[in-house]
Amino acid sequence: MQLSFPHRETWLHAVNPGLKVIILTFMFVVVILIHNLNVMANVAVVMLLLLCWTGHPWHRLLLYASPFILVFISTTTGMMMFGKGETTWFKWGLIHVTEESFYRGLHLGFRSLSMAAAGLLFGLTTKPVRLFYSLMQQWKLPAKYAYSFLAAMRMIPILLDEFQTLRYAIRIRGTHQRSSRWNVYGTLKRYAIPLLAQSIRRAQRMAVAMEAKGFTEGASRTYYIQIGYSRTDLWFVFYYILALTAAYFVGISFPYHSMMVDVR
Repeated sequence: MQLSFPHRETWLHAVNPGLKVIILTFMFVVVILIHNLNVMANVAVVMLLLLCWTGHPWHRLLLYASPFILVFISTTTGMMMFGKGETTWFKWGLIHVTEESFYRGLHLGFRSLSMAAAGLLFGLTTKPVRLFYSLMQQWKLPAKYAYSFLAAMRMIPILLDEFQTLRYAIRIRGTHQRSSRWNVYGTLKRYAIPLLAQSIRRAQRMAVAMEAKGFTEGASRTYYIQIGYSRTDLWFVFYYILALTAAYFVGISFPYHSMMVDVR
């Protein structure tokens, strides 16, 4: 079962995954510490611009980003309509829109959008295999943990196929017609027991195979894929340094509104 769509690999795919984790984690901290809405809006634009080089078409990016757009709308409108402030713009029942709550809502929305863009960038441009190889080679993660995670991720399509096969088998035998549709416990039991039994047997075989290959001894190993640092990593770091500096100075020197300087 295919869990990913074909895409074009760009320079972002060649960035060291470990370095990407560090930079994007640093961006999370920076976004949390920004209270200037002018700067926050510029940072959100900076984070969204990198999505243009993920190698995915626009319609697919919009599909991936649709939940985050809904989060942006919900957090923004929630803070706008139910926030506190002194300058009232609109009031009707429980809805109370003020100037302060309006800008706080925009700030919270841009903050969530920036974090969502960072997570989406990492998910679309980082292969799990390269990530765990980078953790093993640069961060000295034990191989038994890294390969266990990789094996578990490889099992997800197998589990989905087994679930689909079990569903077809139950439908052919007519077992689902003998019980009520509202019997959630019976339906869960019908699917969970066979899937858990197969998963336990498969995990036992994998554990025996990994132990036979010496993954539990902690000895030094050779790797088929060598992950290191390259010039692309410098471009990635340089982009964030230059973009954050430009976002800060533009937001301070050319503010969009005086009320957007500090929304706390």
